[in-house]
Amino acid sequence: MCLAAADSLLVIHEARAVADTLLGDVLRLPVAKALDVGTAVGMDRAVALLAARLRRAVGRADVDAMREAVAILDVDWRTTTAAQRRRLVAQSLEAAGRQTALIPSRIQAPLGDAAEEVVASTRSHVRREQGLALAARFNAVDRRVAQHIVRTQGNFVRDEYGRRLDAFGEEARRLVAEGLEAGLGRSDIAESLERAARGALIERAPFYWEVVAASFVGQGRSFSQMSSYAEAGIRRYRIEAVLDEATTQVCRFLHGRTFSVGEALQRFERVESLERPEDVKQELPWVRERLDAGTGRTLLYVNRGGQETRLAEVLRSAAGTRDDVGEFRALASDRQLADTGVGFPPYHGLCRTTTLAVT
Repeated sequence: MCLAAADSLLVIHEARAVADTLLGDVLRLPVAKALDVGTAVGMDRAVALLAARLRRAVGRADVDAMREAVAILDVDWRTTTAAQRRRLVAQSLEAAGRQTALIPSRIQAPLGDAAEEVVASTRSHVRREQGLALAARFNAVDRRVAQHIVRTQGNFVRDEYGRRLDAFGEEARRLVAEGLEAGLGRSDIAESLERAARGALIERAPFYWEVVAASFVGQGRSFSQMSSYAEAGIRRYRIEAVLDEATTQVCRFLHGRTFSVGEALQRFERVESLERPEDVKQELPWVRERLDAGTGRTLLYVNRGGQETRLAEVLRSAAGTRDDVGEFRALASDRQLADTGVGFPPYHGLCRTTTLAVT
């Protein structure tokens, strides 16, 4: 089988590693600078730094997984039985799975370091910019927050690669069956399988680690803020969106709404006890958008357990503008918003929204 595409991807991965080394070791640029999550600019920088750290930690595991998978599938399928074809695909997934299984353990160290930095940065910013009286050291909840976000993010990454392998397995079985039916030869089927493996294991989400980093930093910052507010005796907090051209309808709608610190910490208690990523998603769902077929307007909603809860209808969109939230018709009270799990960010991938104490 021709692995030119895989080799090109390998070169990209190695080039990225060389660049990271050059920046950190040769030019002495601050690629290992502590994360600063207090401002929008700091948040963006923190996400970029963490994503780079995660990529370095993972290395070429996804490329190795792809190459292991396609090597096993490079056979003359016309000489195989149906049982042999099923077994070959299963063996391919097992081989790839041995490589992707390394990824969650490899990201534990950078996530652990980042968790400490996120909590420390959050406490420092809340103390400095919001004027709250906080001790210099982490409290008990802070330490639990750091442990929680590392553990749950590792579980999310593990499940994501499991889904990618499952998707590739289904696609591989389909491609082999259709290739044989169409009378394709070994090389043609091999090329289609290579494309499928590359798409599932590498190209499926080009900015995957940015999304992982943003979710990790955003959730860690919100939980740490709740911990700091409680320590300082703050009872309520306000949602504070970054109102610029990139702000989503979701964050514009939630901007300025207030929620209870105590209830937010109760939700953390529930989330902390959960192990399965799907259960965490149910407790802290991301808000989605869709067009309503009847009105043609955009609806904001969450989906929990297959049940849709509508939050708002967009009456006037301010998307793409600065310092304007737009106009909405609320379909849920603040009480209902809190009950659905959208009392604090992140609300979506790459969410920059934060919170402020209400004093």
